[in-house]
Amino acid sequence: MGKNVGSVDKILRIVAGAVLIGLSLAGIIGLWGWIGVVPLVTGLMGWCPAYSLLGIKTCPVSDKE
Repeated sequence: MGKNVGSVDKILRIVAGAVLIGLSLAGIIGLWGWIGVVPLVTGLMGWCPAYSLLGIKTCPVSDKE
C-alpha cells in the first residue's frame, strides 16, 4: 500500500473534508456532511483506494519503490 496522493491533492482533501465536517457540526448541511471523513482520512494517510483501483497516482514517482 504505497502512497498515491500528492501534496496538493492531499491538502485539498484535508481542507474539503474538514469544511464538510465543520458545516455538518454547525448544522448547516446536515448529516451527509460527515462524508467529509473520507477525503480527510485519505488525505491524512496519503493513500486513496479509488486511486489504486483506477491506477491513478498524483504523487511524484520515486526510484525507491
